[in-house]
Amino acid sequence: MLFAPNFLVVAGSSSSIIALPRNGALLIGRGEEADVRLATESASRKHARISVVEGEIEVTDLGSHNGTRLNGQPLEGGRALRSGDSLAIGDTTMVLHVELVSGPRALADAPALRGRLAGEVERALGFERPLTVIALALGEGKVDRGAAARAIEERLRPFDVAGWLADGFLAVLAPELDGEAADGLALRLLEALAPTCPEARAGIAECPTDGCDADALLEAARSASGSAVIGETARATGSAHRLLLGERSILIADPAMVRLYELVRRLAASNLSVVVTGETGAGKENAAFAVHHYSPRRDRPFVTLNCAALPEPLIESELFGHEKGAFTGAIATKVGLLESAHGGTVFLDEIGELQPAVQAKLLRAVEARRVTRVGSLKEHEIDIRIVAATHRDLEADVVAGRFRQDLLFRIAQATVVLPPLRDRPREIALLARSFLEAACAAASRTPIHLSAGALHKLARYGWPGNVRELKNVMEVAAATVEEDTLDPWHLPERITGSRAPDPPVAAPAQAKTAPEAEIARTFIPLTDEIRDLERRRMSEALTATRGNRTHAAELIKVPLRTFLLRIKQYGLAEVGRED
Repeated sequence: MLFAPNFLVVAGSSSSIIALPRNGALLIGRGEEADVRLATESASRKHARISVVEGEIEVTDLGSHNGTRLNGQPLEGGRALRSGDSLAIGDTTMVLHVELVSGPRALADAPALRGRLAGEVERALGFERPLTVIALALGEGKVDRGAAARAIEERLRPFDVAGWLADGFLAVLAPELDGEAADGLALRLLEALAPTCPEARAGIAECPTDGCDADALLEAARSASGSAVIGETARATGSAHRLLLGERSILIADPAMVRLYELVRRLAASNLSVVVTGETGAGKENAAFAVHHYSPRRDRPFVTLNCAALPEPLIESELFGHEKGAFTGAIATKVGLLESAHGGTVFLDEIGELQPAVQAKLLRAVEARRVTRVGSLKEHEIDIRIVAATHRDLEADVVAGRFRQDLLFRIAQATVVLPPLRDRPREIALLARSFLEAACAAASRTPIHLSAGALHKLARYGWPGNVRELKNVMEVAAATVEEDTLDPWHLPERITGSRAPDPPVAAPAQAKTAPEAEIARTFIPLTDEIRDLERRRMSEALTATRGNRTHAAELIKVPLRTFLLRIKQYGLAEVGRED
């Protein structure tokens, strides 16, 4: 079968398509004799050769100084290439696509599609290039896969990749495409599918805005397709849900969280006691408040007690109240939280921290629906709903004798399990932008843009502190980042896995001997050293050209778009300019 191989070449801020001969060879390098010339100092004059013989494509590194990477791995000698393989030479990436001239385009299965998308995500993030995923929901009923594949074939570009995400779902990976261009491709695909799949609709997700890994992007696009009308498109960013619970606003996008809050809404209509479990900072209080907000008690009090924040002697007084003179310092009668919440909801946060004696008294109060204040014999009736939260395994605590089983039965008539943030990858970018926007507004400063690199670091971090930790990071960034873009080096070391260079230290009064100096030398990450060198070279170029950024970029062979971005990052805006 005849084929037409080509490379998508991405270098700096530009991209192009280079056709390969059906038989023959192409020389890649920096020299004038190269068939594919690379404008990067990382490339050797004769860097690599692509050979095409009778449908077989092979790449050979020609002993280049800095090497060639094939799919992220160093290339040694010659290797056969397949459609979708990626070559990296310095800051240039070349992705091979083999387009069939006759016969239908083969569609990838789900595992192959995810594998290909994983490579595209790494390329998009590493080179800050556009990448879009389009999920095509083909409608109810049996789908003629062959007809669907033939319908979209002519609308795809040579380097787009199509595959089956699941029955009734096609996915298209579109490198170098975003914004209106991505919308246009999705609409053209729907138009082509209309005769065979009249109920088709599309969801669009972009990297890194809607996710920084293959699974998150595919799920985001698929979820977005569910909110689109027939024949139209919907974006993943628009498919996020912002729940307005009184004065609270909760942003959710992950399918697990959408289902969880649907469960909360159903539970709220009953009068069941609910326990919300999950890691610290995952948003348990929001889920607890949602139980109250959606319930018939929403217009009555919502009273909160953090059981871990008060010492044992005070918890009993806080829960049940006390009479004047009941103990030293009780100078007036106090109504307890359970009594003050009459008709409403009591939220007991970290209920697993209650001491056994207090657990017994709470059990009696819940069962009898009466409380007795400390220092009194009179009972007061209460009508309350208990919603509790804990990060502990209460069933394990029951076995260990740390928590009463009868109390657990009373308060855990229903259980809501809140997943940690690391298991909700779709929400990380959305929450980060939302928190950063709110923090900038609160600080009365101009908005800060989250770079692709920063979003990548946020997505790869484990977030042991969950949503609370992410919010804190964004608030610190709003207060400390002077530029209008938040880049990876603005983030804490625990998130990026590296640290900023140490400031220079003054030399000691007495010089050390050579061996001592070697032992005492402080090493910094190589990436930080390279960054410092890049900043110095840019500063020198700007000074030499009297601030002419175009000429300065040409001097040090850096793409202008990258040069302008680094000027902001390194604070070099005024270097070389004359007053």
